[in-house]
Amino acid sequence: MKAVVYVLKAVFLTCAVTSFAQGVKGPEAAMVASVDRNAAANVELLRQLVEINSGTMNFEGVRAVSDVLEPKFKGLGFTTKWVTMDAVNRAGHLIAEHPCAKAGGCGKRILVIGHMDTVFDKGSPFQHWSVSGDTATGPGTNDMKGGLVILLSSLQAMQDAGVLQGAAITVVLDGDEEAHGTPATVSRRDLVEAAKRSDVALEFEATARQKGEYYGSISRRSSSSWKLTTTGNTGHSSGVFSENMGYGAIYELTRILDAFRRELPEKYLTFNVGTIAGGSRTEAAPGGGTIAFGKSNIVPPVATATGDLRTISDEQTERIQTKMRAIVAQHLPKTGAEISFEEGYPAMPPTEASRALLHTLNQVNKTLGAAEMPELDPLLRGAGDISFMASLLPGLAGVGATGEGSHAPGETVDLPSQVLNAKRDALLMYRLSLEK
Repeated sequence: MKAVVYVLKAVFLTCAVTSFAQGVKGPEAAMVASVDRNAAANVELLRQLVEINSGTMNFEGVRAVSDVLEPKFKGLGFTTKWVTMDAVNRAGHLIAEHPCAKAGGCGKRILVIGHMDTVFDKGSPFQHWSVSGDTATGPGTNDMKGGLVILLSSLQAMQDAGVLQGAAITVVLDGDEEAHGTPATVSRRDLVEAAKRSDVALEFEATARQKGEYYGSISRRSSSSWKLTTTGNTGHSSGVFSENMGYGAIYELTRILDAFRRELPEKYLTFNVGTIAGGSRTEAAPGGGTIAFGKSNIVPPVATATGDLRTISDEQTERIQTKMRAIVAQHLPKTGAEISFEEGYPAMPPTEASRALLHTLNQVNKTLGAAEMPELDPLLRGAGDISFMASLLPGLAGVGATGEGSHAPGETVDLPSQVLNAKRDALLMYRLSLEK
């Protein structure tokens, strides 16, 4: 009975957005009509996907999402395969390929990127779907099961309009975007290989919206982690700062962190300190993190801090890491320090080629009677899979769902925007398929 209620809501939403498409003609009009016609079914599909827990480490759940999606791609003429990721302790990836079947060839070869996992594991209290008015709430509604439904809706629209056969499209849906397996050379191997065979990339993560205005995203910052460890002499606190005792590990740690704060800041750079621990000894905490033991009258011999680093380009990453190492090397008396960095997501710097893609999307907006989408400040979104191929081809970093509260209980998706975003994407992929 609940599903029927959701379907009725979706039909109402469809009626509310058809005015966007009144000036669209030819195959594009057929695509717009298809999105409207299938809006109710797509709300139900989104409900079905959200009700499947697919936290990154819930391998069965990730595969269950793939089992729902795979036959839908096959029904649209895609060949599909499942790539296991046992080697990096992750579920795997779904890859779907649609070859060009158009006499004389197709235009741009399109790579579509997305993911099936969410940040909500099986133990999370946030597990189920609900609807209030135009808003649906549930784990992954926005990030990014809503985007998966938009992708299928836009591909179905192209099929219904008879233009999908003229498009060369590869879809790579990862099962571990929220916490990718390491090394990335293995977990992102298939994604990179697909990029080498493509001309443009479209990432179906969230379409940003602020104060009612939609934004296009052509860049994403990197995300990597660092760990700082400091050491010092230990003994009674009455000897701290003396020639023999020195400053201890915690003063050395705070010296370094404060120098980071004062000397590193520049445009598009952030470097967060997530944890600090120090004292007479430290040890790993159950479930992650560090526990410190000590007393106020003992000079601490060890301290650690961990954090993340986000940059707009690989050049900025390398330059900031060099500065951080130099700061670490300037020890206080009788102390030592080391810093290490772990791989994460590379950067996707803005390029003119990606900006040209946004221009094409805005031409679609004009056709639909929708407002132009300004370029999103990369400080306003996190890292993502599209960055692994940023050096290979241009792309748009968010053409999926629109909602609020990603990664937090109460995450939502705006249901009317599902329809608008699907129309945008259908027309965008169609026009790219015509570009030589």
